[in-house]
Amino acid sequence: MIKLLCGTKGSGKTKRLIDMANSEMKSGNGNIAFIDVDDNHIFSLDYSVRLINAMEFNINNIESFYGFLCGIIGMNYDVEKIYVDGIYNLIDIKIENLESLVKSLETISKKFNTDFYIGLDYTVEEIPTSLKSIVEEVTEE
Repeated sequence: MIKLLCGTKGSGKTKRLIDMANSEMKSGNGNIAFIDVDDNHIFSLDYSVRLINAMEFNINNIESFYGFLCGIIGMNYDVEKIYVDGIYNLIDIKIENLESLVKSLETISKKFNTDFYIGLDYTVEEIPTSLKSIVEEVTEE
């Protein structure tokens, strides 16, 4: 399963992703990875959630991001959920590229039974119609 958490900058996507990861960990739902672009949230995440600073891995396009995710899953087949925050700081993710990314992720999601939750700085209206079913809107609380 892939879920895109969409909202404007400052709408609470990061907090929502962290809350989701922590909630899953407390439920005892397998191994969880949280991919971010820094280590700022290390104390916000449950100690069992694996925080990965993606800026350390020279990720510069969708293909290298996909390979990075495959490497995480390949290292540990028990990874059930991967949360991604700040993807736009890693790669130039445009609306036109979004469908391609989701299609790639669907393949490994089904094959390895891994769910992906990705925070994006787009509004629901900006997301292509074909992806609206996997979008969750995050608004300021």
